[in-house]
Amino acid sequence: MQTKASNPPDGGYGWVVVVSAFVVMGLTVAVLKTFGLFFVEIQQHFDGLASTTSWITSVTIAIFHLGAPVASSLCVRYTHRTVVMTGGLLAFSGMALGFFGFNMVWMYVTTGFLQGLGISFSWTPAISIVSHYFSKKRALANAIASAGECAFAFTFGPFFQWLISQYGWKGALLIIGGIQLNICISGALMRPLASSCLLEDSHSETETPPGNSASRTDKEDKPPIIHKTFSWRLLRRPEFVLYSIFGILAAMSFFVPPLFLVPLSYSLGIDESLTASLLSILALVDFAGRLLCGWYANLHVTKTIHLLAMTILLIGTSLMLLPLANNYVSLAIFTGFYGFFFGTTVAIHITVLADVVGMAEFDSALGLFMLIRSTGGFVGPSLAGLIVDMAGDYRAGFYMAGATLILSAGFLVTLDQLQQRKERGSQTSPKREKSVLPFPSLHILKHK
Repeated sequence: MQTKASNPPDGGYGWVVVVSAFVVMGLTVAVLKTFGLFFVEIQQHFDGLASTTSWITSVTIAIFHLGAPVASSLCVRYTHRTVVMTGGLLAFSGMALGFFGFNMVWMYVTTGFLQGLGISFSWTPAISIVSHYFSKKRALANAIASAGECAFAFTFGPFFQWLISQYGWKGALLIIGGIQLNICISGALMRPLASSCLLEDSHSETETPPGNSASRTDKEDKPPIIHKTFSWRLLRRPEFVLYSIFGILAAMSFFVPPLFLVPLSYSLGIDESLTASLLSILALVDFAGRLLCGWYANLHVTKTIHLLAMTILLIGTSLMLLPLANNYVSLAIFTGFYGFFFGTTVAIHITVLADVVGMAEFDSALGLFMLIRSTGGFVGPSLAGLIVDMAGDYRAGFYMAGATLILSAGFLVTLDQLQQRKERGSQTSPKREKSVLPFPSLHILKHK
């Protein structure tokens, strides 16, 4: 797509990219979120423990995150379009091979490893290219794109339940894999931006005031392409480290509720059809939360990091209260609260990352952030499964997730305090320069 360097990408064909990313989100993360419907079926088929079965989701989440830096690097070497289409083929392969279901290890490799790599190679470039196409409307564009997983999950809940009842869990996996091939079509629509646009974003983020020779030399020594590749240099930035710790703790919690919501519902004696409707409710309120929060964040009334910290606290509180439900109505209400606040969080957490590191470092930061966050995604579901086995109650998993999220909010507060301290320091430094600079000049004139 040829775009003039003087016009930063903020619309136009970008909306086609947003719609394509919308579909990619739906065919990747929405499938992962509704995989809880297969949990009981697989557990009963292999006669395994909850902790053993939950490793399938743990592997998927871990590879989803671990593959992100690889996907980011491939986007630079090739294009976002190519990587997304490759991800679609990998996701299909994972589900299609999972159809054979030889044993639990086979499930770890197929619906775990291959599916996770396919999600990573699809999700990472999709969310990245949306952020490059938009600047002023980035929060809104990211919210709309991410809402794809909610829109698809709304129908996937009852649809997957129907597939399992008609074709068994193995046949359902094969059909879902075929549906995921549509990721390739969405990826083909993600037209690469003209290099001039991306370079302009990089230059605008790293532009320094006149006279700052050290910064100018540093920028000249590092071509713009370096800012978009995977780099460990970000680990020297305290802001990024704090946000990464938040990401680890959040990832430990985010995938636990969808995994154990269905088993918890069954343990309360709720009918299968009503249980599937819980996932639809979760997706519907999640969708509303993303769009509402994306619209509000776009108004720039509240700092995005403040908004994120508030929503994280509300999610944690919702999860701590959810186990109090003892029937379908109360469970649906608590699920609705959790889903809405979860949606608001997902709508802006990538935007906050861009605010923390700047667009010049965004692609590198996204890959590294996902890599670091993988530890939380890998440990969270399996740890929750272990706690459930020890307690003998699915409620224990929700308590763990809620407490971990509340703890993660503390790191966002610390990050905000650090940013405010730096902002105050940058505001006072020009005043000091004005009071100090005249004296050396007078000293030079005196010697002249």
